[in-house]
Amino acid sequence: MRKLLEVNNLKTYFTTGEGTTKAVDDVSFVLNRGETVGIVGESGSGKSVTSLSVMRLIPDPPGKIVGGEILYYEKGKDAPVDLVQCNEREMRYYRGNEVAMIFQEPMTSLNPVFTCGNQVTEAILLHQKVSKSEARQQTLDLFAKVQLPDPERVFSAFPHQLSGGQKQRVMIAMAMSCNPDILIADEPTTALDVTVQKTILELMNDLRKEIDASIIFITHDLGVIAEIADRVIVMYKGKIVEQGNVYDIFSNPQHPYTKGLLACRPPLDYRMHKLPVVSDFMDVELAEDGKRIITEKESSMAKVIEAAKVKPEETKQRHGDLYAKEPILKVRNLQTWFPSKKNFFGKPLEYVKAVDDVSFDVYPGETLGLVGESGCGKTTLGRTLLRLQKARGGEVVFQGHSILEMPRKDLKDLRKNMQIIFQDPYSSLNPRMTIGNAIMEPMRVHGVLDSDDARKARVEELLETVSLEARHFTRYPHEFSGGQRQRICIARALALNPQFIVCDESVSALDVSVQAQVLNLLIDLRKRFDFTYIFISHDLSVVKFMSDRMIVMNKGKIEEMGDADQIYENPKTAYTQKLISAIPKGRIEDIAARMTATV
Repeated sequence: MRKLLEVNNLKTYFTTGEGTTKAVDDVSFVLNRGETVGIVGESGSGKSVTSLSVMRLIPDPPGKIVGGEILYYEKGKDAPVDLVQCNEREMRYYRGNEVAMIFQEPMTSLNPVFTCGNQVTEAILLHQKVSKSEARQQTLDLFAKVQLPDPERVFSAFPHQLSGGQKQRVMIAMAMSCNPDILIADEPTTALDVTVQKTILELMNDLRKEIDASIIFITHDLGVIAEIADRVIVMYKGKIVEQGNVYDIFSNPQHPYTKGLLACRPPLDYRMHKLPVVSDFMDVELAEDGKRIITEKESSMAKVIEAAKVKPEETKQRHGDLYAKEPILKVRNLQTWFPSKKNFFGKPLEYVKAVDDVSFDVYPGETLGLVGESGCGKTTLGRTLLRLQKARGGEVVFQGHSILEMPRKDLKDLRKNMQIIFQDPYSSLNPRMTIGNAIMEPMRVHGVLDSDDARKARVEELLETVSLEARHFTRYPHEFSGGQRQRICIARALALNPQFIVCDESVSALDVSVQAQVLNLLIDLRKRFDFTYIFISHDLSVVKFMSDRMIVMNKGKIEEMGDADQIYENPKTAYTQKLISAIPKGRIEDIAARMTATV
């Protein structure tokens, strides 16, 4: 295969008042024409900084490429150009024309005050010598090519008027507008439903073939890599620890970090007490010179996984004990509607039926999973149960008390027993309040314990319960990683000793390795405090791992409900079958079949 991009000994460092961070440290790899290379690793591994270095988009200061070369083999040229040595005027030519990028969050990448059509048209006019009418027609053609429904409507729509998957397609159309040689996709499917994710992956693969482009696909999820990549680069703390053919990496990983990333994905064909994590496979120590010393543990992947498997008789015993009890929550014919069209006087004429005649029970100590695509009603259902969203009709009974009919003055006591963990931990925490005070605040409101000294001691105990440290009490949210912030939100939910917790997409934005740690923590807490969970997610593999029973929702209604394992093994509806088929499974036989088909 012919080289298209060659990165040699790349070093990108960030220097601040606290010192120098080697975000990319002596990284080398090759991208061939027509190839998709996946770069995988946790947050902070250097994968996104590597891609931004290729685009020369590192903010200087504090960041700077301090060494190495990025050789781009342009068509029709005898010698490659080193992008590191290009001035800004030259880089403006290469960006967009030859190397394009799809960023992780389309909402922050698209300008909210311009229509989607204008933004793509502007990119075309910037790089091509065409008229405005030609650029407009090219944009409409691109929207059709990326399978956006009604390209004319999308052209005139603002970003907030589109779904997450549609915004991502607009970003892909913009990146493809100049037929680039290299397309860099930085976590383009992280926050998307599995069905939308599958469509986006298929679309990118088709477009790659159509314009003979190469893709650098960046993600933390090896399951996604298995679906799209030809070769894999595994990064850890700024360095490449392993790279090779996708089949070889999945069938015979060499580095303990790679083994940990592969093992921590929730399995689909068996149940586990807890998910393996990276620390099950390696220990990391800092030497006196600051270098990391990685020691591989003796446990093999097979041994770690086998030790964590749940025996069928254990599940049978647990379910027998659970469902012999009286339900803690009873939901009957619940409806939550939103007006979608009003007349001149503000009277609703049409409604979106977000939750439409939903009934189910939840038992003490159970984890009930709610799964479905965005817009299916699962989050609205969770919020309605807690009276955070007004219901139109139906009944919700918690421990014998009718929640929907309860006077507002009595809701305070309810809040103590029913808590929620939201999807985005950063927006759930006050950036001006220390995490200790954030956890202590609901304790003050509800009069838990007699003094702030006693409450502080309880908060420090809670921080240690969620695998943080008591000394973190005085730190602020921005000083923690995403996974740590989610642990803080879990500690805050625990502060009132609730019996019932709604987890609303609480791990969807986390790395798979951090996700595994948080899921294990939630299961440990359920055992320790006998919690009852409703676990909401668009990821059926995560819901299956966490849940005893599962509800599949579609367009406000329950599509099917039952034992989580049985629904996965024998889905009754076409909708559930579609959700299951869209899950990136990362099976060796599927990778082998895909690679054989592309030869």
